[in-house]
Amino acid sequence: MNADLTEAIALGHDVGHTPFGHAGEEVFSRLLGKPFRHNEQSRRVVEVLENDGKGLNLTWEVRDGIENHKLSLHPATLEGKVVSYSDRIAYINHDIDDAVMAGVITEDMIPKDCVEVLGATKSARVNTLVLDMVNFSYDKPQVALSRDVQYALDKLYAFMNEKVYAYHSAKGEETKAKKLLETLYFYYLEHFEEVPDPYHRMSAECGRERSVCDYLASMTDRYAVSTYEKLFIPNDWR
Repeated sequence: MNADLTEAIALGHDVGHTPFGHAGEEVFSRLLGKPFRHNEQSRRVVEVLENDGKGLNLTWEVRDGIENHKLSLHPATLEGKVVSYSDRIAYINHDIDDAVMAGVITEDMIPKDCVEVLGATKSARVNTLVLDMVNFSYDKPQVALSRDVQYALDKLYAFMNEKVYAYHSAKGEETKAKKLLETLYFYYLEHFEEVPDPYHRMSAECGRERSVCDYLASMTDRYAVSTYEKLFIPNDWR
């Protein structure tokens, strides 16, 4: 296992995430008229947009691992598969903590059979998943979880889909986030001179619409909100 390759993939795998996560992907997909996927945008960032539009000098294995880090895809290397599993292990457990803190779920709502297999706390779940992946994959030409642990992880993900990711209150806030991004998109199309390089310069190759989406996709949630406030909210009301 190449630790440097694994780290490089891990560092770059989510650089293409839009503001507000998958809500941003949905907005850009609709505005561009074709799918806008964060994993593909991550590869575009490192190949095309970074280094003032020259891209980074990364190996094919790193770029493949970045683009194919979603668990539904198939990275060409074992290192890419490690990042793929690690990504799901990390975000499910972080999302459970966030959902509990927000009052969306309680710990005792987590399916009992998941708790029995994976553990009752975040640290226990992460420990079980990581050790199982190491032990089950050891000395094999694959990276995977044992059947029972994989089943428990899949069931935990299904639980989060039902109770958290589709939660109606969060979806209400998502509508606001989508409207914010749409407003910024049309503003920068109309005032394209305010789009910075390399996004502005590269519009000759990919078009203004894509350049604006590239620029907006580079923003964090906070920066997108602060940009919206700067453009549309009077100073005395912020």
